[in-house]
Amino acid sequence: MPLGSLGRRSAGASRTQAPGATASSLLRRYRPLETRATGGFGSVEVCLDTRLQRRVAIKRIPLSSPMGTAPESARDAALAEARTASMLQHPNIVSVIDFTYDSAYAYLVMEYIDGMSLEEFLAGVEGNSLTYDEAAAVADALAQALAFAHENGVLHLDIKPANVLIDRNGHIKLADFGMATLTSAAGFGGARGGTIGYMAPEQLRGEVVDERSDVFSLAAVLYEALCATAPFRAGTPADSLKRIEKGVIYPSNLLADIPQNTEDALLCALAPNADDRPATISGFGDLFGAHLGNAREGRRSLARIIARLTADDDAEESGGETTRARRDRVWELDPAQGWLGSRTNRARALVTGAVAGISVAGAAAALLAALGLAEGAALAAAAVAIGSAAAIAPAIGSALVVTGFVMLVLGATPIVGALAPVALTVALVAGWWYAWGRTLPASSAVFVAFAALSAVTGDPVLFCGPVAVFAGCALPAAPAAASCVLGIPFARLFQTALATGGLLDAADAASSLAHPALWSSTALAALAAATTALLLDRHARNLQNSRGNAMLIAASTLPPIMVVLLLCLAHPVEIASLETHRIAIALGVGALSSIIVCMYVYALGYLRDLPEGD
Repeated sequence: MPLGSLGRRSAGASRTQAPGATASSLLRRYRPLETRATGGFGSVEVCLDTRLQRRVAIKRIPLSSPMGTAPESARDAALAEARTASMLQHPNIVSVIDFTYDSAYAYLVMEYIDGMSLEEFLAGVEGNSLTYDEAAAVADALAQALAFAHENGVLHLDIKPANVLIDRNGHIKLADFGMATLTSAAGFGGARGGTIGYMAPEQLRGEVVDERSDVFSLAAVLYEALCATAPFRAGTPADSLKRIEKGVIYPSNLLADIPQNTEDALLCALAPNADDRPATISGFGDLFGAHLGNAREGRRSLARIIARLTADDDAEESGGETTRARRDRVWELDPAQGWLGSRTNRARALVTGAVAGISVAGAAAALLAALGLAEGAALAAAAVAIGSAAAIAPAIGSALVVTGFVMLVLGATPIVGALAPVALTVALVAGWWYAWGRTLPASSAVFVAFAALSAVTGDPVLFCGPVAVFAGCALPAAPAAASCVLGIPFARLFQTALATGGLLDAADAASSLAHPALWSSTALAALAAATTALLLDRHARNLQNSRGNAMLIAASTLPPIMVVLLLCLAHPVEIASLETHRIAIALGVGALSSIIVCMYVYALGYLRDLPEGD
C-alpha cells in the first residue's frame, strides 16, 4: 500500500486528532521510494523524509490477522508496549524515529540501514556461513544490544537473521524490538509472537518467557551463521519442538576447529530446559566469543563483503546474472503464503488480477455488443483493453461493469421505468464497493466473475460454485458472503438486460428477481463462501498447533455438496427428470470447486486479503 494513501484530514478538522488522523498527517511527510520486504505480518518501505531530506524505513504492521481480531484492550496494551520497546536507544539497536497507528495498521518509522540483513548476507556468501571473526563481531553487537534491552525490562522474542541488519561499514544492529508482542496481540502466531525455528520451546508452547528465551534465539541464529544450517527450522511449532528435544548436531562435527568454549556456549544456550541455559545474555556472549575471533576484523570483513555484494546488485540492474539474482532464488516454503506466495509477494495480487481481468473482459464484450459500440476485431480489442485495466485495478473493473450496465438500461428503457431498478442497484453496489470493493481486490474480482459467468452461460446459479469458493479462499467470511449476496442477483439483472437489449423497467427487474430458487441459491452460495473462509481460518489455527488437515479436507468436500444443493434448489419440481448432461455439468462444477480450494491453498496459502487502513 502506498503510505500516502491514508485519508487526508480536512482543513477544518480538530487539532485533537484520532490515531488514524495522526497517522495520516505523519505519513504524508514521507515519499515512498522502494519496497524492501512484504509478508503476512508487515511490509517495509524505504521512504524519503521530505522535511529532513533523509531516507527512512517504514514498517507497516497489521493490527489484526485474518484468523481473528484481538480484544481492543489487548491490542492497545500491545501497542503501548511495542511503542516503548521500540524506542530503545543503543548503538546496536535500530533507532526508531516515530511510531503511530490507525484502525488497521501500526507504522514504525525507523532509521534507514544502508546494507543488508544477516539473512541476505548468509544467502549471498560462499558456504552460507560467517568466518569466526565475522561471527565474533555479530555476537558481540547482538549481545550488547540485548543486554541493554534486558536491563531496561524489554525482551525481543523474535531474534532471527532477517532482524539483524549490517550496514556498509560493518556495523551490526538489531531491529524490531517490541514487534513480537504486537504480532501476538494481532493474532499472528497465537500466543507465541516469534518465528518458528528460532523460538525457545517455552515460547513455542505459549508459556512464560524471560531473558533465557532470547538467549536461546540468539544461539540459534549464531549456530546457523557458523554451521550454515538452521537446526530447528520447521513448518509447525510441534515439529520445531521435536527438533529441539532431539538436540543439535555438535558444531565440532561440522567445524573441526571451532573453539571448545564456543561450542559449549551454543550447546548450553540451546538446551530445551530454560534452567540449563545461561541466565544472562552477557554470560552467554562472554563464553561464546572468548576465543572465537577478532570482532574488529570481523566488522571490516563484513563491510568488504557487503560492498562487493551491493556492487553486484548494481551490476544486476544492468542486466547481469549476479549474486543478488542468485540470492533471490533462495526461498523457503511458507504454508501461510503457499508455493507461489513464498516465491513472490505479488502472487496473490496477480491471481486476483487475472480473475478480475478475464471476467471484466467477458462482461465488457457482452456490454459493447449490446450497446452496438463495437463488433468483430474492434470488439475483441476493446474488451481486452478494458480487461487489462481491470487486472491492474480490480476495483475499477467492478465500477466499469456497473457503469456499463447502467448505460445499457438507461439507453433502452424510458427514464420513468428505469429509474427505480437503476437507482436501487447503484445504491446497493455503491455501499458494497465503498465497504469492500475498493479495498479488497478479490471482492471486486468475485463480483464481476458472477456477472461474466451469467453473461456467457445464461445461468447465474449453476456455475456460481467455483466463484463462491474462490471468494471463501481469498476473502474473510463477511466480505466473501456479501460479494455473493450482491453479485448473484446483480448477475441475474445483468443477464436480463443483455437478453432484452437493455429493456429493464421496474416490472421486468422484479420479475427477473422474483424466483425463490435464485434467493435460496444466493443464500447457499454466500453460506458456502463464508463457511469455506471459516474452515480455512480454522485450518490455519490447526497448522499452528499441528492438528492436521481435517479443516482443509472439510473445505474441499463442501463444494460438491453445495453444487448438488444448488441444482436441487434451481429445479425443485423437475429434479427427478433432469437431463443427464445437466447433472454431469453440476458434478463437474462441484469437482472443479474442490480442486480450486486445494490448488488455492497449495499455491497461495490460507491468508486473507485485508482492507487497507484509511
